[in-house]
Amino acid sequence: MPSDGETYVRGELVTGIPKRVGYMFQSDATLPWQTVLDNVASGPRYQGMSRSEARDKARVWVDRVGLAKFEKYYPHQLSGGMRKRVSLAQTLVNEPEIMLMDEPFSALDVQTRQLMQTELLRLWSGTGAAIVFVTHDLEEAIALADRVVVMTASPATIKAEFTVTLPRPRDVEEVRLTPEFLAIYRQVWNSLREEVDQARAAASLAG
Repeated sequence: MPSDGETYVRGELVTGIPKRVGYMFQSDATLPWQTVLDNVASGPRYQGMSRSEARDKARVWVDRVGLAKFEKYYPHQLSGGMRKRVSLAQTLVNEPEIMLMDEPFSALDVQTRQLMQTELLRLWSGTGAAIVFVTHDLEEAIALADRVVVMTASPATIKAEFTVTLPRPRDVEEVRLTPEFLAIYRQVWNSLREEVDQARAAASLAG
């Protein structure tokens, strides 16, 4: 239960898990005893879809994330980036209106992380879904977002909001090199720097 405040989705007070809301975890949420296809089909199955229908729907998304040749593989047979693709398919197969993503790419190496950022933008395009993406990586935030919200160090409250005016579609590797990206980066960093310094100071005192 929340300690304070209320949350509304489509104007309705949230008292449980709202429909059409997807969540992508920081760590893998795949079931180790199920194949790629059955992991992606699990969401539709929980919603009452038959096994064959769920598998047909899952197969579309397994193909869209580039894992059609691996649908019979188990999670332990996949690389970290491939498991993240499974997680994306698990989320998107349910056609969410809102996607909550908690540092989903933080455990990946730099190159794989950038590939997954590009993949997220490609798969999200045209879905109409709203994404709330939590990250400590300022470059990632700017490259992906339409709006960046800076939180205070402690307690976590909204300090500032910045509109990202970079055009879409975006190539996350190319957009980082543009003057427009650097200008937004400096603007957000000026607000964020103070919170980073406070967090570092608190960590050194605690240690």
